[in-house]
Amino acid sequence: MPVKIVDATAWLTDLEVETVRTDAVQAFLKQETLFVSVTTDDGNTGVGYSYTIGTGGSSVLAMLRDHLLPRLAGADATLVEHLWRDLFASTRATTVGAITSLALAAVDTALWDLRCKRAAEPLWRLAGGFRREVPLYDTEGGWLHLSTDELVRGAQASQAAGWSGVKLKVGKSRVEHDLHRLRAVRDAVGPELDLMVDANQSMTCAEARRRAAAFEPLGLSWFEEPLPADDVAGHVALAQSTTIPIAVGESMYSLAQFRDYLARGAASIVQADVARVGGITPWLKIAHLAESFNVDVCPHFLMELHVSLVAAIPNGRYVEHIPQLRAITRSQMQVENGHAIAPETPGLGIDWDFDAIDDRRVA
Repeated sequence: MPVKIVDATAWLTDLEVETVRTDAVQAFLKQETLFVSVTTDDGNTGVGYSYTIGTGGSSVLAMLRDHLLPRLAGADATLVEHLWRDLFASTRATTVGAITSLALAAVDTALWDLRCKRAAEPLWRLAGGFRREVPLYDTEGGWLHLSTDELVRGAQASQAAGWSGVKLKVGKSRVEHDLHRLRAVRDAVGPELDLMVDANQSMTCAEARRRAAAFEPLGLSWFEEPLPADDVAGHVALAQSTTIPIAVGESMYSLAQFRDYLARGAASIVQADVARVGGITPWLKIAHLAESFNVDVCPHFLMELHVSLVAAIPNGRYVEHIPQLRAITRSQMQVENGHAIAPETPGLGIDWDFDAIDDRRVA
């Protein structure tokens, strides 16, 4: 039965980072959070969101208000796939691109929130329902500005808490500096803890191959974003030259980009970010595409949302721990025995504190 959309609104909220976060190319200064609220004629409301890490939020908001939300008026909210395709097609001149994908994601997650609420089901079940608990790894203790001692203490704390892995940023000016930090952590935690490294697109192919060769004795679980995301050929060459799995995806914005990486053997781990690929609808397609290549999915950031999506699919391997929404939510992601627990609440499962959100609205 059709369910008519009677209201769709969007707004922007600035959310300060919970801690200092740095990598090889940037600092994470604030999270510009885009919200979309969709209400239907049966009285239900879905709330979705996406984000940037400091720039472009007002541009995404303009895309939503000027182009996407007006097309939702009177539409059938149950036709989630149709609405995503219609909105995508209506912005053909700006696709594929970050601004449009981030705007689409805010709408699509709102529609999925609405779909799940109307079905009285949590997202992890309605999106697939593979299992409720998923392994967790920590990034918050691995930023590039942290000292070696701080990295070691963070990794040991994660290990003591029963987490399966930690990720450390690399990209110091000399490979010896990266190696010193990585060896100290490996020596402290032993072989049982997964160690991942992330270069944040900072290297040339030649430099990434050199560093991968130096990193190989450490038994790393993956080497993340070693090269610019549009350098598919470089990732192919790197993947062929090292035994370390190559992880990519947080800076990719379409299903076709993931297809190219997977078809050419350039990615062993897929890190699709639901906000950057345009929402839950395309995210699930990327996850199932990766499954067809026997590749695991370990999404980037947004742990409060990704926990449900990783739980929904059979090839969901990890959720990344970077808490960022605690100032605007009434509850936190549940963690037990080193695993993130997908919420059973109907909808996305995020308990928004709308008073706190309103306090941070950008005029």
